[in-house]
This record gives sequence, structure tokens and C-alpha cells, in this order.
Amino acid sequence: MAHVAVSRVEPVRPPYPPEVAERLEAMMPPGVPPILLFRTFVRNLPMSAAMGGWGGYELSKRLSLSLRDREIVIDRTCARCECEYEWGVHVAFFAERAGLSGPQISSLTHGGAGDPCWADERDRLLIQAADALHDGADIGDGLWLRLTRQFSDVQLLDLTMLAGWYHAISFTANAARLAREHWAPRFADVAGAA
Repeated sequence: MAHVAVSRVEPVRPPYPPEVAERLEAMMPPGVPPILLFRTFVRNLPMSAAMGGWGGYELSKRLSLSLRDREIVIDRTCARCECEYEWGVHVAFFAERAGLSGPQISSLTHGGAGDPCWADERDRLLIQAADALHDGADIGDGLWLRLTRQFSDVQLLDLTMLAGWYHAISFTANAARLAREHWAPRFADVAGAA
């Protein structure tokens, strides 16, 4: 789905009006310049403010899933949605901290849960759940039962909402035709490493 078109919704550029600057500051870690996605979201300040609480939860330690679990679900969901923008941001910011190897990043992008780089059943289940939600907007009984052996009800609720949230992010980034961040990898950069 790689689009060459110019952004359909132009991200704001500095200098930012005070209310925009305040919202962007709240969306990014201290001292990190705002990413294009957030500079696009603030075109709709009420929406971006409403998203702040949920987005902050999804990326916080309050989420019942580990950083690794979270990033497997996010990277797989964004890859399946062909959202190179958000996938690249997450791989650049979080893959190393989540302990994802090069072959695992490649597999999340171009492969599947059966690839040999996935030794842990928990990781494979996360990929299968992300795929099931993407393909059918549901998780079948057999997979759900296997998931319940590894994840609590709280974690399963977080998992399904996380996948849904990153569908929404992917839909917006793709439809708005966001340019790739210059520092973020591309899908092609990780092809063939699984």
C-alpha cells in the first residue's frame, strides 16, 4: 500500500500556536520533536486531546501486557494494515527495548507465527491473535482457549483493544498519506531476515 502521494492532511509546522504546542508536548517524551502523525492529529485539537488518555494508556506501564507483548501486537497489526509509517516509528523507538531480533522484526512484517525465529509460544500466540483480529475481526474458540492458558482476562482485553487501536492509527496514517519519518525503517529494510 506504499503511497507516493503528498500528505492529504498537512502536518502543522512550527512555530506552533500555544494550544497546539501544549498538546504536542503532552504527546511526546520530553525533548523529542513531535512526529508527523501527532503533527497531523493536532489539526483536530479536540480529537487529539481525547486520544491522549487512551494513547497514553496503551503505551504506558499501566497496560497489563509487557513491552515485548505490546510491540509484537503493534508491529504485526501495522504490518498487516500495510502501515509502513506507524510500523517504522514503533520499530525505531521500541524494537530494541522490546528485545525483538532482526529476524523477528522481519517475521512480524513479512512472515508469520510459524517462522523459526519464534521459540516462545507466547510470542506466536500474540501474532496469531493479531492476525485473527485483522483477518476476521474475531478470535476463534480454539485460539482463544490457547490464549487463556498464557494470558489473563485483563491481558486479553488489553490485547484486543491494542490491536483495534492500531488499526485506527493505521487507517488514519494510510488515508492521510503520511510521509515516512526520515529516521524510520521501511518494510523493504527488513525483508528476508526471518
